[in-house]
Amino acid sequence: MHHLIDVTGMTCGHCEKAVTRALLDQDPAAQVRIDRAQGLVEVDSAHAAEALAQAIAAEGYTAVPRQPT
Repeated sequence: MHHLIDVTGMTCGHCEKAVTRALLDQDPAAQVRIDRAQGLVEVDSAHAAEALAQAIAAEGYTAVPRQPT
C-alpha cells in the first residue's frame, strides 16, 4: 500500500535517516521517499499507516497519516 505521512520536525539529513531507519525497522521491505521541505514521507509498505506514523513519532517527530483521497 502507498501511504503519505505528514511529518513535522525534520530539519536535516540526520532527521531523514532517523525517520527512514524507524520505518525500515517496522518493515524492512518498505520503500521510503522523504520530501523534507514539504514535511512529507511517502512509504510503500504492507503495514498500516498508523503503525508507521507511530514508529516515526517514537523518534520524536509529529507524524500524521493523510487520509486517502
